[in-house]
Amino acid sequence: MPEPMSVVLILVLVLIVIVVLISNIKIVPQASSYVVERLGAYHGSWGTGPHAKIPFIDKIAKKVSLKEQVIDFPPQPVITKDNVTMQIDTVVYFQITDPKLYAYGVERPISAIENLTATTLRNIIGELELDHTLTSRDVINTKIRSILDEATDAWGIKVNRVELKNILPPPEIQDSMEKQMKAERERRASILDAEGQKRSAILIAEGEKESAILRADAAKQAKILEAEGEAQAILNVQKALAESLKMLNEAAPSDSVIALKGLEAFEKAADGKATKIIIPSEIQSLAGLAASLKELMSEK
Repeated sequence: MPEPMSVVLILVLVLIVIVVLISNIKIVPQASSYVVERLGAYHGSWGTGPHAKIPFIDKIAKKVSLKEQVIDFPPQPVITKDNVTMQIDTVVYFQITDPKLYAYGVERPISAIENLTATTLRNIIGELELDHTLTSRDVINTKIRSILDEATDAWGIKVNRVELKNILPPPEIQDSMEKQMKAERERRASILDAEGQKRSAILIAEGEKESAILRADAAKQAKILEAEGEAQAILNVQKALAESLKMLNEAAPSDSVIALKGLEAFEKAADGKATKIIIPSEIQSLAGLAASLKELMSEK
C-alpha cells in the first residue's frame, strides 16, 4: 500500500491540474473578442462563447469590445482662413471591426484617433472663413468622418460619425456676433411693424371704401323706392279718375249734373292758392239760376 504522504501528494497534484485546466477555460461575453497569442505570436481571435487555452503556451493578449464607442475629445485650437482662432471640441463614434488589426495596427489607438482628428480638423477649418465655419457643421462633420474612416481602416476601426460639439470663437468675436444678431432682429422687427401698419392702413381704406359704396347703394335704393312710390301714387290717382269717368259714363248724367260737378270742382280749386279762375259760360248761367232760386226762396 502506498504511504499516506504519497497519496496526499498525488491528490494535491490532481487538484492543481484541475485548477489549472479550469483556469484556462475562458468564456467570451457577447459583443466582445479576445486576441490570443501562442508563444508570443498571434494565434487567433476568440468570439462569443467558451474557449480553452493551453497553459503556459497560449496567452490572451487583448480583450476587445465590439460595441460602438464614443470619445469626447477636449477642445482643440484651430485657425480659420480669415485668421480667427477658435476652440472646437469633437465627439467621435467608432466601432472595432477587426480585433487583430486593433491589437497590432497602432500603439494606443484612441490617442492616435484623437491626434488624427485634431490635425484633420485644423486642415479643414483652415480652408474656411469664420462665417462659413459656423454655418457648415454638417459639411465639416462629413469631411472629418470620411478622412478618419479611411485612415483607421488599417487599425481595424470603423468611424461611424463625427460631431462638432462646440465651436467657441474669441470673446470679442462673440460680442460682435451678438450685436450683429441683435441689429438683425431689430431690423426684422421694424420691417414686420411697418408691414403691419401698411396692412392696417390698407384694411382701413378698404373698409371706408366699402362703407361709402354701401351708403351710395342705400341712397340709390331709397331714391328708386321713393320714385316707385310716387309713380304708384300717380298711377292710383289716374286709375281712380278713370274709374270715376267710367262710372259717370255708365250712369248717363244730364248736362245739368255735369255742370254741377264742374262747379264743385271749381269751388275746390277756389279754396287753393289760385288768384284768377276762368269759368265757362255754361257754369256761369247755371250759377245765376241757382242764385235766383235762392232769392225766391228767401222772399217766401
